[in-house]
Amino acid sequence: MAADDLLLCQEPLVSVEFEVFGKVQGVYFPKYVRDICSQLKICGWVKNSKTGTILGKMQGRRALVDQMAQWLTSVGSPGSEIQHCEFTNWETVTKQQYQGFMIRF
Repeated sequence: MAADDLLLCQEPLVSVEFEVFGKVQGVYFPKYVRDICSQLKICGWVKNSKTGTILGKMQGRRALVDQMAQWLTSVGSPGSEIQHCEFTNWETVTKQQYQGFMIRF
């Protein structure tokens, strides 16, 4: 096991809810969130809201969740225009409540 992998295993698991504002619907945003979270082994869900935002919850190792939070704040899917992203209910968890990452409808 590489040193980076060992450090990652020792990091706490965190859970956070997010809402992304801007031009984020109609640009495959949930698909990109699901694909990247799956690659990072982050569990949770994402969906389009009725008010034009993207809602979701993610759980995983702190460094990986932080990496995804940065993507949600400043990168986004091709064609998206992120105004801002709000993160709420940060907490440390003992185990992930979800298996995999899914798009909700």
